[in-house]
Amino acid sequence: MSDPLSTMMLVISVWALPLVIAITFHEAAHAYVARACGDNTAWMLGRVTLNPIKHIDPFGTVLLPLLLLAIQSPFLFGYAKPVPVNFRGLRNPRRDMILVAAAGPAINLALALIAAIAIRLIDLPGETGEWLMRNLANALLINVVLAIFNLIPIPPLDGGRIAVGLLPRVLGRPLARLEPYGMLILIGLVFLMPLAGLGGATQWIAQSSRYVVEAILRLTGNA
Repeated sequence: MSDPLSTMMLVISVWALPLVIAITFHEAAHAYVARACGDNTAWMLGRVTLNPIKHIDPFGTVLLPLLLLAIQSPFLFGYAKPVPVNFRGLRNPRRDMILVAAAGPAINLALALIAAIAIRLIDLPGETGEWLMRNLANALLINVVLAIFNLIPIPPLDGGRIAVGLLPRVLGRPLARLEPYGMLILIGLVFLMPLAGLGGATQWIAQSSRYVVEAILRLTGNA
């Protein structure tokens, strides 16, 4: 029988690496696109980088995922320090806000596609191969879930920023004013509604993620 500590360390190892990579690339993508669109705020703060230390939030990136793993939660969730963006510094604030917001989910979907291609092409024997396949499978799932979650159209999530930029101003401004309360709304949708026996956003995220994962697997010849 496996040592429980060894089993826990194995579980952490196959989830932590893809989670940190997914979150790091997500935030770095926001920073790179913001700089390309004229805002140097993230650049001056050293956030235009793939160094995960610059993006890791001690609670959101480390403690929260570990807690969810420890309680065997069916829903793994984490976040990094948000990249600061001065939207007034963008060359075309309304258009560029959409580009900056979309960069995060877009890079996560690209990473999910790369993971699926690697699953198709890489074939290593033994425990090393099994460990790598578990990492790649988790990378595929985590990146899709992260992209879907961030596309929920509630500020300050990326989907909310995209919606504010796309909607007519008469609708976009009231939505933008929800940003100070956005995290409270999300906590209610993602955590409290399921506890009350309601599907909430968790069910929508799970179903949407399953459809996207299946589509990527078919696209890459894995299904």
